[in-house]
Amino acid sequence: MNNEELISWLLEGDVSIQYQTYRDLLGEDRVDLQERIANEGWGFEFLEQRKANGQWGDSFYQPKWISTHYTLLDLRHLCLDPENEEARESIDLILENEKGIDGGINPFGQILNADVCVNGMFLNYASYFGASEKKMNSVIDFLVSQNMSDGGFNCMLNRSGAKHSSLHSTLSVLEGFDEYLKSGYKYREKEIRELMSSSAEFILQHQLYKSDRTGDIINKAFLKFPFPGRWKYDVLRCMDYFQNSNTDWDPRMSSAYEYILSKRNKNGTWNMQAKHPGLIHFEMEKAGKPGRWNTLRCLRIMKRYGET
Repeated sequence: MNNEELISWLLEGDVSIQYQTYRDLLGEDRVDLQERIANEGWGFEFLEQRKANGQWGDSFYQPKWISTHYTLLDLRHLCLDPENEEARESIDLILENEKGIDGGINPFGQILNADVCVNGMFLNYASYFGASEKKMNSVIDFLVSQNMSDGGFNCMLNRSGAKHSSLHSTLSVLEGFDEYLKSGYKYREKEIRELMSSSAEFILQHQLYKSDRTGDIINKAFLKFPFPGRWKYDVLRCMDYFQNSNTDWDPRMSSAYEYILSKRNKNGTWNMQAKHPGLIHFEMEKAGKPGRWNTLRCLRIMKRYGET
């Protein structure tokens, strides 16, 4: 397919895909499409699973991936209207009931220390859906306190004393910080911008997926492209973060970028690859088949850093 045919194919997909295709590839913010996400397709199906108590699944974090936490993250990825009342009510419940003694969101009970990845993801969707800045201040304080000397983050720092940052944790926090600032929040803004810079540098030092000491691939799973990514890192998700945050091109992106291009099908699409095992509300796309999510994400990365 040529580029025009690819766009047409994307626009035959779910309304959330249509909205982001217009916004990211065609430069049109189709608010009318965004308003439809709650009432049809995937967005409607997610919202239909919400219980009367404001939760999805059994609780805030259980079971994966149908819990309140991961469903709200899914809805944020769909770009549900940020003023959606159901999402906002559920986030208010989280802020009222799920904070730990260190100020972070902590649903784990017996574990006293909050999890950095969970809080990065929470900050992402809570900021997107316009949560109270004052109520989120303690989450920001917690995340800032967890920054490591190498520039990134690791969810094991406050649990087992990790010595090296994790790509998983660092990307989740970066996505949260980016959405927080884009949504207009100001608390500790200067520090957050500095941490975003050091965290991006940590990822770039690893060329997005390689050991900074040996140059070997850290984890072959980083080269698979599932969607949704949940808390797990991969190079497509990372490059999509870089384009979304308007990060300037850096030569250390080259290897990951070229790898993404190498996975393109002859017809111009990209496949939905492996999926993370666990419960889901429903299947958006089949693994091993051309996927609109991955094709959309790859095309907007190419728009930012190359040519389609």
